[in-house]
Amino acid sequence: MSLKYAVLAALLEGEASGYELSKAFDVSFANFWPATPQQLYRELERLAGDGLVQARTVQQERRPNKRMFTLTEAGRAELSAFAAEPPKRPTAIRDELLIKVQAMDGGDPEAIRALIEERMGWARGKLDRYRRVRERLLDGRTEEEFLRTADRVGPYLTLLAGIAFEEENLRWCERVLAVLRRRPDAAPARGIAHQGGDPLRNRS
Repeated sequence: MSLKYAVLAALLEGEASGYELSKAFDVSFANFWPATPQQLYRELERLAGDGLVQARTVQQERRPNKRMFTLTEAGRAELSAFAAEPPKRPTAIRDELLIKVQAMDGGDPEAIRALIEERMGWARGKLDRYRRVRERLLDGRTEEEFLRTADRVGPYLTLLAGIAFEEENLRWCERVLAVLRRRPDAAPARGIAHQGGDPLRNRS
């Protein structure tokens, strides 16, 4: 899939500048289709040239003028046709950390432990951000009420996928750290050998 369809989907929220769109990608699309601001600006210009979005210039007195983009009817039709097609390929994991874990035997367990703890920090940070977005979308409503009455539920459902992904990342990291603690070569200086147990085994 090209970035084109992610941009069209983001514009379902309404008119947006390139800057506003990049902020929306940070919180709504980054967990499954990341893009840099430069990529988004280039894609918006291509879509405008293809007639899938319409651009207008907003004059600003004390700041540079900005371009605002909206979906055209042709863009909506293109997005609707795309949404009805089956995905070209199933999801595949490409993660450098998994290669490092695969190759860890005979190496330095402390180095792997540090990488896992770093990954946990990233996952917790993203979870915090996603949960704040979730609360903003719900706006005091229960999830059931929101899903029944909201004009659009797609962004919320994809957000749930991002939350589930990072929660699973944390569970896997906890499992790896528990295994490392029980290994004979675990560093005693850290004082964590035989503590905590396997977090997945202890889950009901």
